[in-house]
Amino acid sequence: MSLLESENAKMVRLTVDLITKNGPGHNKRRPDETVPHYLSRLTHLYLQEKSIDKLDSIPVCKNLTVLYLYDNYIEKMEHLDFAPKLEHLYLQNNQIKRLENLNTLTKLTKLYIGGNCIKVLEGLENVEDLNELQIENQELPSGEKLMFDPRTLSCLVQSLTILNISANNLDTLTEIGSLKNLQDLNASNNYLNDMKEMSILLKCWPKLTTLNLSGNPICLKNKYRERIIVLAPNIEVLDEKEIQELSRQFLQNWKMSKEVSKHRNEPSEYYTDSFKAELPPISNTNQMPTYVMPEIGNQ
Repeated sequence: MSLLESENAKMVRLTVDLITKNGPGHNKRRPDETVPHYLSRLTHLYLQEKSIDKLDSIPVCKNLTVLYLYDNYIEKMEHLDFAPKLEHLYLQNNQIKRLENLNTLTKLTKLYIGGNCIKVLEGLENVEDLNELQIENQELPSGEKLMFDPRTLSCLVQSLTILNISANNLDTLTEIGSLKNLQDLNASNNYLNDMKEMSILLKCWPKLTTLNLSGNPICLKNKYRERIIVLAPNIEVLDEKEIQELSRQFLQNWKMSKEVSKHRNEPSEYYTDSFKAELPPISNTNQMPTYVMPEIGNQ
């Protein structure tokens, strides 16, 4: 038997039987308990590292809220409608190629999908309560980067607060500028290099308190850290390093003094130009104006 055949022989499906045999230690199925009753009282399922490659259709687990399926061999997201109350779904480090079949998971708030083969962030149009999305480190074809479906982004505008898109070959973040409620953004280990773009985007994320851009070319720019701190006064942690309040205050004072100095020079130029505009034109600049003394009559 070849190595590939040997590996395939070990692959298993997510079935009812697998669930009943792998219930958490504190919540195993009782000998006299029916399968439907057991499934109905499950709240957490720990099925990570079980060599699962496929999900079968499973009776409804009406109280299941957390499902761990990471570190398996799953290629397709399907038959997840057995958990209509699911809130947390962990699918990282599988072989998933596409985000799909999530329409029934309307209660989902956390989705961990990093370390797969996903090319497009999509399929989340009905997941309107999602506040944390981890989609880092996708195995992408050479020269390609993670793409963002505008329909999905539109549905995440209000809810999403935590986003991890690190190591996805990104050279711009303009597509996610609409996510106005972001509080924690990890975009490390990409190809971001435009400080002007970043200055604009930071204004789009007024609630951002944690930002990670480490491993990007932008970090090599002159005074990168100082500029980010000045541009985004609400950020508390930058590149996994806490911003000291004393440093922030010093940079903000420096910025204010620089602006005051700039404005001091602006008025004289402004008023000079204004007064010039109000003066009447002189037709002949070579001829000096003359003043004629009035005649004084005889006393």
